[in-house]
Amino acid sequence: METRSHVTRARRRKEARSDDTHVGAMVRDLRLARGKTLAELAKAIGRSIGYVSQIERDQSGISIATLQKIADALGVGINWFFQGPGAAPAGERDVIVRKGNRRILDLSGEGVIEELLSPTLTGQLEMIVTTFQPKASTGRGGRLRKGEEAGLLLSGELNLFVDGKRFKLTAGDSYSLRHKGRHRFENPGSAPAILLCAITPPSSY
Repeated sequence: METRSHVTRARRRKEARSDDTHVGAMVRDLRLARGKTLAELAKAIGRSIGYVSQIERDQSGISIATLQKIADALGVGINWFFQGPGAAPAGERDVIVRKGNRRILDLSGEGVIEELLSPTLTGQLEMIVTTFQPKASTGRGGRLRKGEEAGLLLSGELNLFVDGKRFKLTAGDSYSLRHKGRHRFENPGSAPAILLCAITPPSSY
């Protein structure tokens, strides 16, 4: 009876938890991309800093309920954690990102979709491809830049605002921002605009 009870409890625990292999690293990468500290994330989900740190180092299991709180705090759907490098073959997980296995971040809910092209955010460089739907933008306040950024407009047109100046970009144009400051994008056209950009360091927003 005791053995059967133990097996039953173990099965229930397994069913109540997600497949938390590599989830910790994904939580850490997304937290860094959002510019949040361990303390801020811990406060948002009502847990201790030590517990969040253990999750990020894959030293603690994580329940579906806790993962949902983390997803809400970081502004993504819970399914985000079940995409990307965690599902890639072990031999290419830290090197290659297949097109169908990109992490997708809907940052504004207003027609701006970012796809992460880098396998992780723990290096010195991050690559992102962003799709701006017609009339969509990164918001009036723009983004505060803490590092360098460069990009190439693959299709469509974009207005780039830097320190109060407006630059109109069309397909094939590129830009480079070398200093700290604030900038924003908006798509004034009637077709989607697709922008490829590189950012260093990764969490420079």
